[in-house]
Amino acid sequence: MTAILQRAKARKLPFPPVAIGIAGCSGSGKTTLAAELARTLVGIHFHLDNYYLDLGHMPFEERVRQNFDDPVLIESSLLARQVAALARGEAIDRPVYDFATYTRVLGRTERVEPAPFLIVEGLFALYYPGLLPLYHLRVYIDTPDDLCFERRLKRDTEQRGRTPESVKKQYEATVRPSSIAYVRPSAAHADLIVDGTGALDWKVERVVTELRERGLLAGIS
Repeated sequence: MTAILQRAKARKLPFPPVAIGIAGCSGSGKTTLAAELARTLVGIHFHLDNYYLDLGHMPFEERVRQNFDDPVLIESSLLARQVAALARGEAIDRPVYDFATYTRVLGRTERVEPAPFLIVEGLFALYYPGLLPLYHLRVYIDTPDDLCFERRLKRDTEQRGRTPESVKKQYEATVRPSSIAYVRPSAAHADLIVDGTGALDWKVERVVTELRERGLLAGIS
């Protein structure tokens, strides 16, 4: 992987970036894989969370009751337009989302410059029809529900200060039902399905091998 990283660093714009979509259930390991691929390929790790709708028109008590595991809460039209721009090699101004208030930060955006590889990652990365034609490679991480829950429980209790009871309640009420309804069916759109129980290096190698076989590592392979 070190050789790939070194050659990717030497690759310069302009060129059509290679767009990769990575989806999977919460706790599947998609974020870790996307981050490592972005590091290995010198690309952009582009997650969907910034595109949640601004809920500032609602009372705060109503905002917190929304199901953030439902794809309708993502502004998919803006997401698709901005991913398309990056896939053409154009810079974008991405919205900034405040998860403490469930609103977008008014008057503030984040400049995102194009890179040789664009790794789009999120629950619904393979769900929205507007995104699917933009990808050169679609990846789904298939991870058993019990392991997904175990990982989410560990993350939310250790990093977000939540109680095990609240994590379990949310998982059963919204996370798992939404996974069944929206995320797992999106695996049908994948070109490559990766076992989420495998080691990270193995998962990265699976994706890199697929890119190489499709001729998508031209210039750095």
